[in-house]
Amino acid sequence: MRKLILGLAVTLDGYIEGPNGEYDWCFTDQDYGLNEFFTGIDAMFIGRKSYEIAQQYAENNNGETIPGMPGMIEYVFSNTLKTVKEGAVLISGDVITEARELKKQPGKDIWLYGGAELSEALMKEDLVDELWLSVHPILLGSGKALFGKQNNRTKLKLLHSKTYETGLVSLRYSINKE
Repeated sequence: MRKLILGLAVTLDGYIEGPNGEYDWCFTDQDYGLNEFFTGIDAMFIGRKSYEIAQQYAENNNGETIPGMPGMIEYVFSNTLKTVKEGAVLISGDVITEARELKKQPGKDIWLYGGAELSEALMKEDLVDELWLSVHPILLGSGKALFGKQNNRTKLKLLHSKTYETGLVSLRYSINKE
């Protein structure tokens, strides 16, 4: 079965975006392991809000959502969108069942790119297998937290860590599902 990897940038105080939805604090001066990560995935799960932000960004950057990102299937999870861009797949209704079924399909791993609500729902259902966090050396003080309230403790096992000269620390954990 394919792994679902929640991979995103987070501040040291645990925020994935600032109080006004900003992410201008994210380092973009190098790839921070993204190119290597891209070799192991062929699909992306993305929530509606993150999808809309990514599409706005792409409009201003020659259609490129993330620098260096290869082509992959984008599964957009939304109960309000009616259409998505060509090549993307809209998932609505019972998103948990759909996510389970997609994980069973053959292929490389799946990147859970974003959407705090989507990430929280998939975490609560034990569908996330790994966390890949790019911890940025900044304290925002407020914003959208990476994790909301969880039902249970989640034990993690460190798979890899790397510290960059900029102070960014890349951490990759597997989630113990005992």
